[in-house]
Amino acid sequence: MIDYGLIGNCQVSALVSKSGSMDWLCLPRPDSDPVLGRLLDDEGGHFSIEPVSEVRHSSQHYVENTNILVTEVETVSGDAFRITDFCPRFEQHGRIYRPSSVNRIIEPLRGRPVVRVAFTPVEGWTKAPAAPIRGNSHLRFDFRSNSLRLTTSMPLTYLTEGTPFSLQEKLYFAITWSTAVEEDLVELLEGQLVRTTTYWRNWVKHCSIPSQFQKETIRSALALKLHCYEDTGAILAATTTSLPEEPGHQRNWDYRFCWLRDSYFVLSAFHNLGHFEEMEGFLKFFLGIAERQGDDLAALAPVYSLDRELPLPEMIRAAWSGHRGSGPVRTNNQAAEHIQNDVYGEMILTLSPIYFDERFVHLRNRDHDRLMAKLALLCSKSISTPDAGLWELRNGWQEHSFTNLMCWAGLERVSRIERVRKIADSAISLESEVQRALEALNRATRQGALRNGPTDDSFDSALSLAAVLRHPDSKIALATVRDIQNHLSLGSTRPHRSFHYRYLRQDDFGRPGSAFLICSFWIAQALARLGEHEEARTILDDATRAANEVGLFAEHYDPQRGIQLGNFPQAYSHVGMINAAFAVSPPWSEIL
Repeated sequence: MIDYGLIGNCQVSALVSKSGSMDWLCLPRPDSDPVLGRLLDDEGGHFSIEPVSEVRHSSQHYVENTNILVTEVETVSGDAFRITDFCPRFEQHGRIYRPSSVNRIIEPLRGRPVVRVAFTPVEGWTKAPAAPIRGNSHLRFDFRSNSLRLTTSMPLTYLTEGTPFSLQEKLYFAITWSTAVEEDLVELLEGQLVRTTTYWRNWVKHCSIPSQFQKETIRSALALKLHCYEDTGAILAATTTSLPEEPGHQRNWDYRFCWLRDSYFVLSAFHNLGHFEEMEGFLKFFLGIAERQGDDLAALAPVYSLDRELPLPEMIRAAWSGHRGSGPVRTNNQAAEHIQNDVYGEMILTLSPIYFDERFVHLRNRDHDRLMAKLALLCSKSISTPDAGLWELRNGWQEHSFTNLMCWAGLERVSRIERVRKIADSAISLESEVQRALEALNRATRQGALRNGPTDDSFDSALSLAAVLRHPDSKIALATVRDIQNHLSLGSTRPHRSFHYRYLRQDDFGRPGSAFLICSFWIAQALARLGEHEEARTILDDATRAANEVGLFAEHYDPQRGIQLGNFPQAYSHVGMINAAFAVSPPWSEIL
């Protein structure tokens, strides 16, 4: 398992290991260069709090219904201490306070543990150690025309010299970017801890949750929220880069960006949860992209950085050894150069709640109408057109059934919207284009089930979404799920049968070697929609066991070895968990 917990506040995020070391922190935003990067290289910078004695046991948990992480460490001598990590987030002066800062509090639990504290930031991808400038109660590091500060109540001499000391009372640490801590540090952090706890618990209290898999859904919801970059409305695919899909291979990617496709799925989960501010934030992000491109939405990229720019060029950071020595370490993502035509349908699905849900009547305007009409036209043009597909092939583009499925879904929604609201003059006949998309899917149907494309009979787990998107032929939807289970499962018995490859055809880097976790959740959701509720719950129960100790999912999972793989935490996986839990759960009216 990837033994890390995630903290954040929708402005910054960090990963803390089970031993209490903060090994991943990018500032001033999640797609910036790292200041703590030991996750990807032993010399990449860290903020560790370690006992001098040998560790007998360490564990992590979240403060219930919050994103506040607690790490407890016990030594062989019986001494123990606790680390509480969080990023401040709460309402203040009529808005959400979410500074670029990270707080740590350490306290003794038993005995008098002797600990050593090390704070060794680096100057981004250069991996050059940042030079400290000592202040009265802080260390300052000047680089990138900015300043990183660590303000603390511990003796700076012990910190700068790496001197072990006896932990006899609570100690406080605040990492800040571009700002200094002027207030009393103890009062500030204790107050922020209380207010942050209250904020997250109130946020959870206002979530709708399913009647089953409640704890898992709440944890996934909290993790998913931390992937929302509120400053611009962008939604991150993951908070990390280059965690390997397969150790020792080349499948290492930078996921710290906003994939439009992923954002649709994330927003579908938030819709189930009853939270909608994320949708409104993303719509502003997407409208900004659409306005900048004007009538040329055909040039819509699949992925954008958090400031709406393209994350190019993709680079390999050769000086970084990679997670557990498994390189390469990549930054940016070449997928920004792709044509991935399914994105037009997914953006229609993202906008559709505006028209179907009366709670969003205030968002119905001519700008959204015109955008929907443009997207519908692009869906029409994309039917049966070769592209890179959702799995982002770098070579050998072809016609993909998943793209045709999303074109159909988008056109079908616009067709229904058009019956009750004239959104724009259209150059296409929506009804005939819906039918044309279905015909394209029919050309890729073999033995009653959908295959990857009309000239490619291979299997693709993403096509299980035909049932979720309400393909009009439920027999085809069910047969497609059964084919995926029979040909892409990792085994014939539990739990291996509950995990699935994305596909098993050759791609640019060979054949996938581990399960793509959201596929399990998609299949559970599809089976529930098709009425196979008991089987769906079984698959979901198996898939939830792929989480680590604190309930976080990576992108991939190997049930044979019980290890997580790929970037972590992965928004996709948590989306799948949430949507599948709602799909398999009976209504509350049957529970209460």
